[in-house]
Amino acid sequence: MKKAFTARLKSWGVIIAGAVLMALSYELFVFPNSFAPAGINGLATMVQYLFHLNIGFFSLIVNIPLLILAWRKVDRTFTARTLLFILVFAGAALAFAQLDLSLFVYHTDTGTSTVLGPIVAGIVNGAIYSFVLRHNGCTGGTDVIAELIRKRRPEASLMWLIFALNAAVAAISYFVYHFQLEPVILCLVYCYISSWVSDRMMKAGKRALKFEVITDRPNELAAQLMREMHHGVTVLPAEGMFSGTKRGLLICVVNRHQIVRFHEILGNFPGAFAYVSDVNETMGNFQKVAISHKNPPAHAEREGE
Repeated sequence: MKKAFTARLKSWGVIIAGAVLMALSYELFVFPNSFAPAGINGLATMVQYLFHLNIGFFSLIVNIPLLILAWRKVDRTFTARTLLFILVFAGAALAFAQLDLSLFVYHTDTGTSTVLGPIVAGIVNGAIYSFVLRHNGCTGGTDVIAELIRKRRPEASLMWLIFALNAAVAAISYFVYHFQLEPVILCLVYCYISSWVSDRMMKAGKRALKFEVITDRPNELAAQLMREMHHGVTVLPAEGMFSGTKRGLLICVVNRHQIVRFHEILGNFPGAFAYVSDVNETMGNFQKVAISHKNPPAHAEREGE
């Protein structure tokens, strides 16, 4: 019970911190450089530019009805955490608008290096998006719409919906920002960088390498791998079709930084043949385990027989 409550508090803390930081990034990097970022917040940015309606108000006006629908049709934990993000983001955006942040705002009077604004905002907001998503929430807008559509039509591809919305934001920004191409380009830069950063961060902790090794000494190799790499090894019986020799096929998934040590261990088994492939995502019990240096697990011997 206590562990679950601590995990819930951690999720709330991440979502609150992410919402405040995203509101700050808009105030420092987006608004001063006159471009619209992706999705619903891109539309909100243009509304603020034209009518001086703070993005916080627009975010509430658009997202609250969506979240009411989501509460009835989508996972309620997801909806509650998204609502928390929206409320904190709106409050932070309204608060930052009242503060003098001119000393921290990134803007060049001559227009040079304007592209740095969407680059920084894309990095920050992409990272925030990945953290919030990991804690079963989202930043609102397009993601809530996507969840509603996915609930009704699980087979539907949402890629084109998101692409169409972002393309519409980029196209509209041409007319909003005085018929200039630069805001369109800045919007596309932001979309690409934020998507790339969020995707990389979502996969960063789940990527690994899979080694498959064919050897005539499977028990010895498996024991050394488990002892030094601290990851489990699966051993399957194998037979060389050319020579008819009985061998063992070892399968071991390790972290990417362990590849050099794996190669060094294989160097102790000259007859082994190995190949490696990328693993985009790991699930289940993929963690380091403590192995005694003197007593390797007995199951390594049994699996290798």
